Amino acid sequence: MKTRVTEQLAIAYPIIQGGMQWVGLAELASAVSNAGGLGILTGLTQPTPDDLRREIERCRSMTNKPFGVNLTILPSATPRPYAEYVQAIVDSGVRIVETAGNSPKDFIKTFKDHGITIIHKCTTVRHALSAERNGVDMVSIDGLECAGHPGEDDVGGLVLIPAAARALKIPVIASGGIADGRGMAGAMALGAEGINMGTRFCATKEAPIHDNIKQALVKGTERDTALIFRTMKNTARVFRNQIAHEVRELEYRPGGCQFEDIKPLVIGTRGRAALQSGEVDNGIVSAGQSIGLIDDIPTCAELIERMVADCRQRLHIASGWAEGAGNGRG
Repeated sequence: MKTRVTEQLAIAYPIIQGGMQWVGLAELASAVSNAGGLGILTGLTQPTPDDLRREIERCRSMTNKPFGVNLTILPSATPRPYAEYVQAIVDSGVRIVETAGNSPKDFIKTFKDHGITIIHKCTTVRHALSAERNGVDMVSIDGLECAGHPGEDDVGGLVLIPAAARALKIPVIASGGIADGRGMAGAMALGAEGINMGTRFCATKEAPIHDNIKQALVKGTERDTALIFRTMKNTARVFRNQIAHEVRELEYRPGGCQFEDIKPLVIGTRGRAALQSGEVDNGIVSAGQSIGLIDDIPTCAELIERMVADCRQRLHIASGWAEGAGNGRG
């Protein structure tokens, strides 16, 4: 499958694994890359830049295919030393970076000077246009269906993907709500040249999380996610578990709440512990609406092979309809 995404990233299939906190480790990233997609290590999962250097080397020992590093730039009273993480990426010879959160403009020149391709994740067309002007190479556009932070505009992929593809000159990667070949075909028909998946890759054999979490995703439906932090203008989509229920109750109680009121429930270390222990209701678990499309736990290679075959089949059927030769079957 050749698009500008596959050609610029030197990968076989335009399928990118999202950079997920606590999940984007070498085991998963290398498996996705070995299967022909692009695996992504999550930079801030590593406590220090030196830890990131070691994780990059560990991933490199597990694959000889391209892989990238996600660097999410977050507003914080005690920000991480982002420049040091950037230097770790550069020093390690990584050739692809996925940036997210705040604008990466402070680091774009450094990445460019070292021949690093930049994929920036956005939730709006206006931010995507800004990223394009700043010099990123591709934009991953996140619809409302996605796990994590979908922004505050509440625009789904069916509108957001073609709006971005129409507005941008650089390649668009569709993200949010995609878990199978039908979604991949749909995204590409809407103008995307690649797809990004996070939740679907959590439900694979190589994902470094407890099987209880994976089984919960398989059993979940498209209605089993919840939006939290809405009242704080920092919306996040998560799995609808007991913690999510408690957070929403506090957010919408009379008089509202402050972040400090819910901090003990949503603190990152608690979510990480839940992923590792399998206690589904004991921490925030990020999940997108695509859980309604997940019904098994394959290897990354099995998943990607199946998705590509299904995508090609759906595009072929749709092409037949366009030519008046379709049989009308779904």
